[in-house]
Amino acid sequence: MSSLSVNFLGMHMASPVIGASGTVGFGLELADYIDYHKIGAISGKGLAPTPWKGNEGVRIAETTSGMLNCIGLENPGAPYFIEHYLPEVKKLPTVFIANMVGKSVEEYAECAKMLTVPGISALEVNISCPNVKEGGAAFGTDYHQAAAVTKAVKEATTLPVIVKLSPNVTDVVSIAEAVEQAGADAVSLINTLMGIAIDLRTRRPILGNITGGLSGPAIKPVALRMVWQVAKALSIPVSGLGGIMTGTYAIEFMIAGASTVQVGTANLADPTAMERIVREMDEWCDKNGVKDINEIVGTLKV
Repeated sequence: MSSLSVNFLGMHMASPVIGASGTVGFGLELADYIDYHKIGAISGKGLAPTPWKGNEGVRIAETTSGMLNCIGLENPGAPYFIEHYLPEVKKLPTVFIANMVGKSVEEYAECAKMLTVPGISALEVNISCPNVKEGGAAFGTDYHQAAAVTKAVKEATTLPVIVKLSPNVTDVVSIAEAVEQAGADAVSLINTLMGIAIDLRTRRPILGNITGGLSGPAIKPVALRMVWQVAKALSIPVSGLGGIMTGTYAIEFMIAGASTVQVGTANLADPTAMERIVREMDEWCDKNGVKDINEIVGTLKV
C-alpha cells in the first residue's frame, strides 16, 4: 500500500484530491455518495460578503468532451453560510477550504475577514470575477489587480491563501508570479476557459449569458501545460485542476508539478468520482512502485 497523504500549507490531507469549487456544493451534498475520510479536502461554493443572485436564463450547456456554465457565482453570502451551513460542514471528516469572490478589492478583504473562523482551514480566492470598479475586466487577467486582491486578502486573514488563476490570459506565469510576490501561499489553476454554444434552430446562444466557462476533459491539455509552466516558475505550491476525470489524469498533473489536484466536472457526471480517483491513484502507485505520492510531484522529464 502506498501513502497518499499530503501536507498542503500545513493542512494534513488523507489524499491530494480536493473537490473543486462549484461542483461539490459545501460538501454536504455528496456525503451520501463518498467516504470523506479518503478525500483530501473540499473547496466550497464561492462565497461573497452578500448574497449573489447569479445569471438569468440557461446556465449550463453540454459540449464536446465537456460543458459550459454561466452560473454567475450564485451564493447565499458568507454570513448565511457561517450560520446555516458551517456547523454541519465541520462534522465532515475532511478539510474545508472556503472559496471566495468579490466585485472589488474591498469586497474581497471584507469576505476574507468574515470567513476567518474556526472550521475553515484556508481561503481559495477566485480572481476571475468582473472588477466592477475597473470597467468590467476580470481581476485575474491583469497582474496589478491580481496582486492587489491577493495583498488585501492576506492582510485581512490569518488563514493560508490560495489564489485561483484564470487561463484566459496570454501569460499565466506573469499573473502567478504577481500573486506570489503579493503574498499568496499557493495558487490553483486552471479556472474555466471562455466558450460559446449556439442553438442552430434559433441561431441564438444557448446560454443566457451568451458566453460561459468551459470545463471537463476538453481542457485538460491546456490545464496541464499551464500547471507545468507555473510550477516551474513559482516557489509556492500549486493545486492543479482542469478536466481530471481519472486517477491517471490526476497523476499527470502531479508529475507536471501540482502538489494537490482538484476534481470538478467529473463530480457532476459521477458523484462517486473523487473516491474512485483516489482508488485509481493508489492502484497506479502500487503498480509503479511509488511508496509516497509526494515523490512524483514535479518529476516531468523534458
